[in-house]
Amino acid sequence: MTVESPVVTEPHIRLLIVDDHPAVRKGLTSLLNNEPDMEVIAAVGSGEEAVAAARTTTPDVVLMDVSMPGMGGIEATRQLASAHPGLRVVMLTSFGGHKRLHTALENGAVGYLVKDATPQEILRTLRYVARF
Repeated sequence: MTVESPVVTEPHIRLLIVDDHPAVRKGLTSLLNNEPDMEVIAAVGSGEEAVAAARTTTPDVVLMDVSMPGMGGIEATRQLASAHPGLRVVMLTSFGGHKRLHTALENGAVGYLVKDATPQEILRTLRYVARF
């Protein structure tokens, strides 16, 4: 008689990427999907799309651009935090220390990354945020 051991896999961090620049979405998706413990489940270009995608894909972490046309990242974060209390949103910005980042944190974001962060900083931040 042969007994098969169950396959034990590392828990995946399910990620939603939100940025209005297609090249940024593609680059982040490529970086994150190459990590064995991460999976980009959706990459969208607006706050409206982020709110809709979170309803159907149940991400663990959202990496959200602050400044986008239409519904910006702060309003999308506010709506996501209200509808999905356990969802962790990390803001993505071109400028650190901006007043809008403080507003984003007040509206449910748990942290932020600047767009010139190294790949290692991005990965470390997302893993840290996913654990708490």
